[in-house]
Amino acid sequence: MKGTAGKVFSLAGENVPAAGCTISTSLSETGHYAISCFSLAAGTDIGSELYEQPKIWLLLEGKAEALAGADPVGLKAGDIFLTPVGKPVGIRSAQGAVYLEIALKGPARVNPVLRPGAAAQISGILPLQPGRIVNLDLVGSPALKFALMSFGAGTGLSEHAAPGDALVFALSGEGVIGYEGERHPIRAGENFKFAAGGRHSVGAPSGFQMALLLELP
Repeated sequence: MKGTAGKVFSLAGENVPAAGCTISTSLSETGHYAISCFSLAAGTDIGSELYEQPKIWLLLEGKAEALAGADPVGLKAGDIFLTPVGKPVGIRSAQGAVYLEIALKGPARVNPVLRPGAAAQISGILPLQPGRIVNLDLVGSPALKFALMSFGAGTGLSEHAAPGDALVFALSGEGVIGYEGERHPIRAGENFKFAAGGRHSVGAPSGFQMALLLELP
């Protein structure tokens, strides 16, 4: 997965829309999936297409509308949209937006909390419970995992390592990422990359919600 491990950054900030343009940046691609970041300038759109496999859109910044039926589906930062299969779907933005796209190319388990053609709000599908860590797997395959996690104040994950590259999306609240012996505060709207085998931990001095995108070798 492209990007430098071990530092807090903003994927949306690195992919600012350019006036009048739509821009796509590939983050990773294999025979099983393609991960990209899309930037839509104000007043632009990506026309409707038919997809043979579902795509997951995570809106990172701004507002957009998914076009997947008679009525547009409004999307704001933190919302997740699952594209329907075999039906026309597009996206547009009146004011500008940046979003992550996970395009699945092979068999994968998609959690039924994601309904094709509908937006899922993080607050509605991922509870934040005092003293507990809650995990919700949204997409799972032999090659990729995409999950949501919430951390009650004072909870966290002890140091461990993952077999593949991973990308964290801070969705709400504030957390602390430990990486190779250094502490990195992270806030909603920011990102952090773990390299395969990198020792890391996650702490939540206050309530914290995040998404985790993990590549599996």
